[in-house]
Amino acid sequence: MSEVAPLEHPTDDTTGTESLVAKCREECLDHTIAAFERAELADDGEIRRLRQRYEAGREDGTPIDLIELLARIKGTEEEHMGAEVSRISHEVNLVLSPAPPLIPFAGKLMAPSAFYEAYTQLHELARELLAPVIFAEDTDAIGTGALNPVAAHIMGGRILSVVNRRFAIRPFVTVVRLDYESWSFLSRKHFGL
Repeated sequence: MSEVAPLEHPTDDTTGTESLVAKCREECLDHTIAAFERAELADDGEIRRLRQRYEAGREDGTPIDLIELLARIKGTEEEHMGAEVSRISHEVNLVLSPAPPLIPFAGKLMAPSAFYEAYTQLHELARELLAPVIFAEDTDAIGTGALNPVAAHIMGGRILSVVNRRFAIRPFVTVVRLDYESWSFLSRKHFGL
């Protein structure tokens, strides 16, 4: 395993929703691939296939999680998918700083419908990154999580930026990792996938 790298991303972007989502997608792809390389999880051929399949999925409008995609590229059978994506997610988490904690109870939390209605741009971004908002206590405390810790970090930064820009406050943003089952359930529940 390689060194831990801080995850940096701009949080003061004021571009439109479509541009922001595209920028965040690319940011997530680049940072996740860098994490895969640092953790020695994928070789050059797998990274090339991952990029191609990620781009193809984006063209048809279907969001794709890069950790699940890597597991599929490696030939993981469906009955072993949960264990394999958990392993990959854990390895990626080890090379990130800060490393989001894994919480197994996220699937039991209520969907923050009012938050999504107030922040449609963030709902679109959450869908694209497959990083649902798992709780929103007004604008003071907001939590997001994902199977991919890189996506969770990016979503957390964007939440902080958007809420700060709208209300001139710095909310307490919690970023966590989700287990495969919770993530799958929340992706269906929040995004209709």
